[in-house]
Amino acid sequence: MRQFMDDNFLLYNDTAVLLYHNCAKNQPIYDYHCHLNPKEIWENKRFKNLTEVWLYGDHYKWRAMRSNGIDEEYITGSASDYDKYKAWAATVPYTIGNPLYHWTHLELRRFFGINDILNEDTADMIWEKANAIISGDGFRVRDLIEKFNVELIGTTDDPVDKLEYHQKIRESGEMKTKVLPTFRPDKGININLKGFKEWVMKLSEVCGKPINGYGDFLKALEERVDFFKSQGCCLSDHAFDYVPYKEASFDEVGSIFEKALNGGEITLEEEEKYKTYTLQFLGRLYAKHGWVMQLHIGAMRNNNTRMFNKLGPDTGFDSINDLNIAYPLSRFMDSLDKEGNLPKIILYTLNPKDNYVLGTMLGNFQSSEVPGKIQFGSAW
Repeated sequence: MRQFMDDNFLLYNDTAVLLYHNCAKNQPIYDYHCHLNPKEIWENKRFKNLTEVWLYGDHYKWRAMRSNGIDEEYITGSASDYDKYKAWAATVPYTIGNPLYHWTHLELRRFFGINDILNEDTADMIWEKANAIISGDGFRVRDLIEKFNVELIGTTDDPVDKLEYHQKIRESGEMKTKVLPTFRPDKGININLKGFKEWVMKLSEVCGKPINGYGDFLKALEERVDFFKSQGCCLSDHAFDYVPYKEASFDEVGSIFEKALNGGEITLEEEEKYKTYTLQFLGRLYAKHGWVMQLHIGAMRNNNTRMFNKLGPDTGFDSINDLNIAYPLSRFMDSLDKEGNLPKIILYTLNPKDNYVLGTMLGNFQSSEVPGKIQFGSAW
């Protein structure tokens, strides 16, 4: 009988074993969408313990722990790292059937050489073994990147970021792996979210120019696109709770922009006009520079107001959205394609019901000049 998580885990026939071990296993990794911190890569961070590696910021594990009735004190609270780890160990047996169970044990096996099943009985032994490896040589951030043969990392970066750590990594020449920025202007697109005006002010500061109107704003975005390109960027990334599409003139959108900066209430129609025009502008820039535009579609964010007020965003309270995306996505892509300005695009969806929508949509806008110009992203 095969043991759990052996070298042929999930390989159910000889062909699968042959293809994995002889073809796939040793292929390099090109990670074109991740949230790794370039500062930690530059500083070659050393982790303190298994909790820092596993549980800091991992809201997927946090969600599972909450479902298991774990008090928030042991998730995002002030409990010790050891106690938080023990709370996770008590939760793991209840995640059988969830990818978290498989990920947990694959990580124990591949990073630490630990084949034991994590539960309350094995927790202390695994804690000691793993921490001994973490505290030794060969477990810093760059060591892990090198171990798994990563050729390229595309981080996720705000347009106002100065990208100083990307510059340091590149100029040092110490890493074989390319660490490149990805242009993620969500804070400048989401005109109705708190902090929009403050973000525009930051953009003005970074560019060293006043932003007195929408035209100035677009010029500032273009300047940041040019800067990101100078730092090796070839990707943009956009998160869509839903796909906005509502045509408007430059003057209309300019009035909406000024209204937002003056603290006025922006209607849904105005929001969609602003988003559409701004995304079309950016899409043209991406096409000009040969960038890939990634569209992550279908999250419904910050559902729990009480916990959002307590912990802020990205803490495990997002879920799948359920909106019709076919028509607005088609119109957005077509509006750029008609002009000859449709960039290369990767489409991701969080909602599995939309897989067929995206799978057929991408076939509408392919090009003989660029094979696979529009691609279906991996599961999000």
